[in-house]
Amino acid sequence: MLNVIIFGAPGTGKGTQSQNIIEKYQLVHLSTGDILREEIKNGSPVGLAAKKYIDDGLLVPDSVIFDLLFDRTSKNTNSKGFIFDGFPRNNVQAEILDEKLAEMQTPISLVLYLDVTEEELFKRILLRAQISGRADDTAEVIKKRIEVYTQQTQPLLDYYRQQGKLIPIAGMGTIEEVFALIEKEIDGYLGK
Repeated sequence: MLNVIIFGAPGTGKGTQSQNIIEKYQLVHLSTGDILREEIKNGSPVGLAAKKYIDDGLLVPDSVIFDLLFDRTSKNTNSKGFIFDGFPRNNVQAEILDEKLAEMQTPISLVLYLDVTEEELFKRILLRAQISGRADDTAEVIKKRIEVYTQQTQPLLDYYRQQGKLIPIAGMGTIEEVFALIEKEIDGYLGK
């Protein structure tokens, strides 16, 4: 089973590259953002609680994320693997994810880190807001999300680097150029 984490600040292209990876390698996409937006759209109690955090640019509590995420993994145990998009966000989540996947005997294979400058992140997210109309893509919320990412999530680089799983990917190119770099790493891991 191939389990990939795609990692990077908001606006690095995780969602876009996840779709490319899913199409080529037939992995199940687990995007905490997409799962939460689905719950919000459905008006579920979890969704309504999460909406308050998201609207304020804060991270949704771990307990909520784990319940949703492991509900989805348990429903897809016969898949070729998973791509985790937007999760884990901190070392505690990474440790719990490692423990849960060890119980399933399917550890994380690779962590793809999309590296993009902060200036480019702002441009991409503001453009995405214009195209998609996402309410959480305002300049103030974007700034807060990048700050939260830097403070809480970026330390994961060291966590996965120490495990030998971190693969930095230059994320400033076109979608196709970035995906070519990703393909090279995944194919190398798979021995292709």
